Amino acid sequence: MKIDFHTHILPAVDDGSSSLEESVELLKMQKQRGVSTVVATPHFYPHRDKPERFLERRNKAFQKLQAEIAGQQLPEVILGAEVYYFNGISQWEGLKDLTIGETNYLLLEMPGTQWTDRMLEDINSIYTKQGIIPIIAHIERYINFFNWRKILKKLAELQVVIQVNGSFFLEHGKFAFKMLKEGYIDIIASDCHNTTSRKPNLHLVRELIERQLGEEYLNRITLTEQTILSKTINSRG
Repeated sequence: MKIDFHTHILPAVDDGSSSLEESVELLKMQKQRGVSTVVATPHFYPHRDKPERFLERRNKAFQKLQAEIAGQQLPEVILGAEVYYFNGISQWEGLKDLTIGETNYLLLEMPGTQWTDRMLEDINSIYTKQGIIPIIAHIERYINFFNWRKILKKLAELQVVIQVNGSFFLEHGKFAFKMLKEGYIDIIASDCHNTTSRKPNLHLVRELIERQLGEEYLNRITLTEQTILSKTINSRG
């Protein structure tokens, strides 16, 4: 089972898929590339949107997509969200409604600024206070702002999962392979937004990793992804 944990495939919800037709095409592309499960993670900005309004908009888009693909042999779609970090996020009870499927994992987008110790403590408290494990989205976007090995070592001490985008391997292969070999990458996702400039690319990344490093590293990533989805802890009632 190949899983894409970070996608923007729901129609007309954020800056991802612009239409129902494009969402269906994205799912077809995922299937052609060997992906069996897609996690829909539309952007949620707590400082701009209310969770109730976001969830209603997300769920309506999901229902439309499900009705459109009914009976077709396309990847399973699981709901989640890409939640933007804010100070005190660990104390916000709304997080439990934004986790991936029925798991206790949350895709968390960090600000593109220098991270402070207080922010790292807040990230860790998401787990210690709420039992929710953050998946840090596209970590490669942030490492230019600080000593990458130092911050990744700190994150390794916390209850978090590190996600990188497939484009990281395609555009910065040497650096990406170094992080993977040193154990600083847990999962790889496409972060696909459309069928043109930001389309699904996991097949290219998997082929590249297998060619450069062998199946061992791919198997480790796959096991982590499957383990995350198997932990159905939360109940949405």
